[in-house]
Amino acid sequence: MAERKPTFSWLLHKPLCFLGFGFGSGLSPVAPGTAGTLAALPLAFVLCLLGIDGWILLLLCIALFFWGIRICGYTERELGIQDYGGIVWDEIVAMLLVLSLIPFKWSWWLAAFVIFRLFDALKPWPIKWFDRRIHGGLGIMLDDLIAAAMTLMVLGLFYWIA
Repeated sequence: MAERKPTFSWLLHKPLCFLGFGFGSGLSPVAPGTAGTLAALPLAFVLCLLGIDGWILLLLCIALFFWGIRICGYTERELGIQDYGGIVWDEIVAMLLVLSLIPFKWSWWLAAFVIFRLFDALKPWPIKWFDRRIHGGLGIMLDDLIAAAMTLMVLGLFYWIA
């Protein structure tokens, strides 16, 4: 399939692509990954206010991860562009995962956001290793899952030190 430039109207006609683009947040002309990660914050906030506890959110994230393999793979094929930066479902799910396992406090959420974005943008080992070797929907989802795990390790270290 030929490459296509995504637009909001195109996303509205492709529901899986709309999800893949993080409800449109991935259309941001600047730092779409950051915009997608930001989109996870109000979503998690609302889920917490609705009484969804961290363990239920964690189970939801597991399901969203596996569904995300399909969503991201489909969106990538529809665009005709491998691992397009605007596909941010992976950032949303990974950030929700992190938020499900940390305290519901703004300082923790801010730290999680910054640390996750650093790992996702810089892609240190082992993130880069997986990013280069595993492609398609699984590859798109997996590198962010690893960034989430590394974020949780750093936050755990901060908690242990403090």
